[in-house]
Amino acid sequence: MAEIATQEVSYRGKAGTLKAFVAHPKSAGTHPAVIVVQEWWGLNDNIKDIARRFANEGYFAIAPDLYSRQGHKVAHDPNTAAQLMGGLKTPDGIDDLKSTVEWLRAQRDTASVKIGVTGYCMGGSYAMLLPCESKEISAAAPFYGEIPSDDQLKSLGCPVFYAYGANDGWIQRPDVERLAAALKKLGKKGEVKIYEGCDHGFFNDTRKDVYAPDAARDAWQRTLKVFAENLRG
Repeated sequence: MAEIATQEVSYRGKAGTLKAFVAHPKSAGTHPAVIVVQEWWGLNDNIKDIARRFANEGYFAIAPDLYSRQGHKVAHDPNTAAQLMGGLKTPDGIDDLKSTVEWLRAQRDTASVKIGVTGYCMGGSYAMLLPCESKEISAAAPFYGEIPSDDQLKSLGCPVFYAYGANDGWIQRPDVERLAAALKKLGKKGEVKIYEGCDHGFFNDTRKDVYAPDAARDAWQRTLKVFAENLRG
């Protein structure tokens, strides 16, 4: 396990100042980068903890606050979370993620490294869409997010690991199966893993109602695998 450093950073976005949480190894040299995209709750302690996990694995992890436009709020109940997520337009979220990529490219330690993206719930939707919108992304690991249209998937520019719980009440299984079929049809590298018996949010170990430890461990290892194969070297 690497010795890591953490910090809060701010940088310019199209609509104003963005804030983000950064975690990275203290060791010298460059490290591949991973953008960690929040659930609908906001940039909370769980997302920061996931960023730290990636730093422990040797990545420069950055978790941007996609609610920066809404005053950097963090929700603690579903109603507030739904309002915040509803207040974030998809093009604005993509713009803020592209601004995050620009910030990474402006830093000495990440100017030339490969960049991956992962995300959960709402963040899974952005982690699936961003590599269709930006050629800067070299690997993606979306968890139970919305699936872009087949036309959008034609522009997918990197390998993908997509994780989904079979009991998900938000993301529909036919859409997930459409993703698997589209990857094959379009000749895109990727894996769609359906975890039987798991609910939406099964990776979130702070939510005892949905957390599935065995599936979460497996999905974590598959995430590390797709990042190691495509971000290192």
